[in-house]
Amino acid sequence: MKKPDSLRTHILAAVKELQRDPDRMLIFTDKGNVRCTGSRGLSFEYVYDLNFILTEYSGELDAVMIPLLDWVRVNQSELLMNLDKSKDAFKFETVILNNNTVDLSLTFPLTERVIVKRQNDGTLKTSFPDELQYETALDARQMQLIDQQTGEVVAEWMSAEPNQ
Repeated sequence: MKKPDSLRTHILAAVKELQRDPDRMLIFTDKGNVRCTGSRGLSFEYVYDLNFILTEYSGELDAVMIPLLDWVRVNQSELLMNLDKSKDAFKFETVILNNNTVDLSLTFPLTERVIVKRQNDGTLKTSFPDELQYETALDARQMQLIDQQTGEVVAEWMSAEPNQ
């Protein structure tokens, strides 16, 4: 599975608060299964709920949610574009620890296609195709989220390159 690591890398690069203590971010999967696609080969899909947890987070939650949704836009876009899927896609719980910190648990469904092709020598080769995009992606650019009260940059990342 590639998406959990991809999300971790994206969020750690984007969210300034987590760069100071990345161990406060936990990512794991629940309710996973392997779904065979019915093709002649051994291709399949991973289907699972991704559980994204922040512990003792004291930054703005928007500084996490906006980069996370930007990642979802590229990596599982039907969660944003399909109204039937989007209405229940993102479930979260928080524990308010004090006036400045929370524990956050966010869960959303992911799928990953794995294409398995037999090579001429009999070996198998796997590939992970990019997700279909529902919108025309803009050229990659630097993104920033600014706290309106302090003027401080609370998240910063490079948006994804459009698929060619």
